[in-house]
Amino acid sequence: MLFRADPSSPVPLAEQIAGSVRGALADGSVRAGERLPPAREVAKSLGVNMHTVLRGYQQLRDEGLIELRRGRGAVVAGGAGPSRADLVGRVRELVAEARALGLSDEEVLALVGTALSGR
Repeated sequence: MLFRADPSSPVPLAEQIAGSVRGALADGSVRAGERLPPAREVAKSLGVNMHTVLRGYQQLRDEGLIELRRGRGAVVAGGAGPSRADLVGRVRELVAEARALGLSDEEVLALVGTALSGR
């Protein structure tokens, strides 16, 4: 799996690392049950702090895309497929666009709630 990180990008490094995994899930190059490389290995290859990689992995865990298991490392979650990874990426884009427009979190949640209720 190929991880990319651009220190000159305004996107935080941990988010770039998480985005690499999301992209690999979305294009099918990584599948449920596969182990991700150890954080220490990824950090060394990218020249970043291991905790930066762990923050990216924790973000993916919070999104339901990976499981972090003591002794086994990061494993792609059973329900994590290309569609879910793509959806998570689009939701993150929606939030970024809403913030750029100056919408509050409550306004974004209200818009999503309206869309969910079919109104």
